[in-house]
Amino acid sequence: MSEAERQVAKGYLLGVDTGGTFTDFVLYRAGTMRIHKVLSTPQAPEEAILRGIAELGLASDGLVIVHGSTVATNAVLEGKGVHTLYIGNRGLQDILSIGRQARRELYNLQPGAPVEPVAASDCLQTGGRLDSRGGVIEPLSAEDLEELKRQIAQRRPEAVAINLLFSYLDHRFEREIEAAIPEGIFCSRSSAVLPASGEYERGVATWLNSWVGPLVAGYIERLCERLGGARLSVMQSSGEAIAAGQAARQAVRMLLSGPAGGLVGAGFVAAASQRRQLLTLDMGGTSTDVALIDGRPRLTREGHIGPWPVAVPMVDMHTIGAGGGSLAWVDPGGMLQVGPASAGADPGPACYGRGGREVTVTDANLILGRLRSSAFLGGRMQLDLAAAREAMGRLAGGLALSLERAAEGVIRVANEHMARALRVISVERGVDPRGFTLVSFGGAGGLHVCALADALGMRRALVPVNAGVLSALGMLATRPGRQLVHAHLGLLERMSDSELEQAFTRLARGGVDALLDEGLNEDQIEAEFAVDLRYLGQSYTLSVPWHGLSRAEEDFHRQHESRYGHRMQAPVELVNLRVALHGPEAAIELSHPPGARRTEACEHLSVWGVDSPVPCYERAQLVEGDVVSGPALITEMASTTWLAPGWRCRPDPAGNLLLDRPADTR
Repeated sequence: MSEAERQVAKGYLLGVDTGGTFTDFVLYRAGTMRIHKVLSTPQAPEEAILRGIAELGLASDGLVIVHGSTVATNAVLEGKGVHTLYIGNRGLQDILSIGRQARRELYNLQPGAPVEPVAASDCLQTGGRLDSRGGVIEPLSAEDLEELKRQIAQRRPEAVAINLLFSYLDHRFEREIEAAIPEGIFCSRSSAVLPASGEYERGVATWLNSWVGPLVAGYIERLCERLGGARLSVMQSSGEAIAAGQAARQAVRMLLSGPAGGLVGAGFVAAASQRRQLLTLDMGGTSTDVALIDGRPRLTREGHIGPWPVAVPMVDMHTIGAGGGSLAWVDPGGMLQVGPASAGADPGPACYGRGGREVTVTDANLILGRLRSSAFLGGRMQLDLAAAREAMGRLAGGLALSLERAAEGVIRVANEHMARALRVISVERGVDPRGFTLVSFGGAGGLHVCALADALGMRRALVPVNAGVLSALGMLATRPGRQLVHAHLGLLERMSDSELEQAFTRLARGGVDALLDEGLNEDQIEAEFAVDLRYLGQSYTLSVPWHGLSRAEEDFHRQHESRYGHRMQAPVELVNLRVALHGPEAAIELSHPPGARRTEACEHLSVWGVDSPVPCYERAQLVEGDVVSGPALITEMASTTWLAPGWRCRPDPAGNLLLDRPADTR
C-alpha cells in the first residue's frame, strides 16, 4: 500500500451495521459524512464489510471502526451454537431445563415439550457448593476435578459453562474448575458473566456466552486479521462500545448489537432537533425494532432472545418479524398474512431481480408507486417492477383482488403489526404516545412513518438525516463503556453509606481498568451508581440511582407506588449494586451542507390512491426554511419517505425531516 493510501485512511471513523439484508456504512471525517450500502453476506459477514470498505476506496491501516454484529444474535435465533457442556452443583445440573416452570401456553392442555438448552448427557454435576451466606456446604475435591476432566475428555466439547450456587459471593470454586478446563476449550463462569442472584438467569447468560462465544471470537479474529491496521470496536447490547479483543469473551453482551446502535443514533440526531421523548421505529429488511426513549435509551435486565431470558443489561426494545423483505402469504383460512419469514439478502424481494418469486413489503411499495425503481440506492440498483407485479399477481389471484388492492393489503397488514408493537412498548406500559415524537429509520421506515403515527394518534414524527443507515451512524455516536453488576444482599437498615460506597468503588475498578486498556484516560471516565431494591419477601426488584441510603429508599417507595399503585411498610432489601461507566462523548457533529434552495419537485409520479401526480423531491436539495406538504415522495440514497396526505415536513439545520400533521387535517 502506498503512503498516499495510508494518509487517506488516517483520521477516518467508520460505523458499520450488519443487517439481515444490507450492511450499512457511515464514513466520517472532519464534519463530513459519506454513506454506503452493500448486500449482506450472512454466511460470512466479514465479506460484506471488506467489500464495502473497498468500494469506499479506503485502506484499513489507521481506520477506526465501530461495528454492530449480528453473529451472536443469528446463532442464538437459528440454534446454531457450538457443542457446550454445562457444569452445576450436585443435584442441580438440570437448572436450565427446569427453568422457572412457567408455562408459555397457559390454556394448552397438551403443550409441546420445551426446548432443552443443553442435552441431559451434557449437564455435569460436581462439588463446590456454597450456602446463601457464602459458607461451604460441600467442598470441591481433587477427585471432583479429575472426574470433570475425564468427562470433558470423553465428550470433547467446544465450550464449557460453569454455574455454581452463590458463586457471586465466593468465586474460588468456579475459578478452580475454570483452571482445570483443557486449553483450546472456550470457558465461561457465572461469577464473571453475571455475578448476581438468580441461578437460572445467571446460568442461561453463562451458557449463552459459551454457546455462541467461539463463533463470535472466530468472527472477530478473522475480521481483525483481514482489516490489518484498523482499530475495531464492537457495539454492546447496552449501547456502549467495547474493544474487539475484549468483546470476543463477552458474546452474551452483543445479542442486540445492531439495534442498540439504532437507538443511540436516534437519540443523537433527535437531540439536534431538541426532541427527547421518542418512540423509535427501526424498519430494516428482515425485522422491525421499536423502543421508547425518554432522554436516553432505557435498559432492561428482563430481555429475551428467542425463548431465553437474558439478564445482562440491554436496550429495552420489542422486535417483530416485519421488514421490507417480509413475505406476504395467504393462510389456510384465506387471510392475508405478512411475515415473519423474510426473503433476506439472497434472493431478496422479487423486485431485486435476483430470483425471488414471493411478494414482500418492498414489492408492494414499488407497485403502489411509493418507491422509484430508478432511484434505489441512489441509482446503483435498479428495481424490477415487472418481477414485482408478476409475484403480486400470484398473491392477488388467491385473494381475488387487483394487484394494487393486494399491494395495499400487504402494506396495511405490515403497518398493523408495527403499530401493535409500538403500543406494546408505550400504551401497555402506561405511556401515552401522543406526547412523543415518532422517529422512523432503517431502509424502509420512512415509507410507513405517517401511517403509523396516525394509527397511534401522534402528530409529530422525525425522519433522521441518513435514516437508512442510522444504526451505522449510531455506532459512531456511541461512547465506550461498561455495565457492571454484583450481588450485595441485605436490609438497607443494616447498611451504611460508607460500606456501600466502598463496594461501588471495588466494583467499578475492574471496568475502569478495562477502559484504560482501551486507551482512555481515567479523568475521561464517568461513573453512575444504582441499586436494585425490593421489599423483603418480594422476588422482583426496581433499580434506582444511588445518592445515599435514605434517598435511595425514598426513591424506591416512590417508584414502587408509581409502577404498582401502592407502597408498603415492609423493610427494603438491597439485592444488587450496579455501575455504569462511560467514556467521552463522540466527537462527531451533524452538519447539513448548504445548497441552493430548490423547492420545486424533480419530477411528478403516479402513486396509487392519489388522484393527481405526486411531486418527488431529492432530500439533499431541501434546506432549512423549506416546507413540503403531502402527498409527496422524498428520496435519498438509502431510503425513501412517503409523506402522506395531510402531513407536511420541513428540514431542520442538521438535515432531519420534521413531520407534523396540523390539527385540522384529520
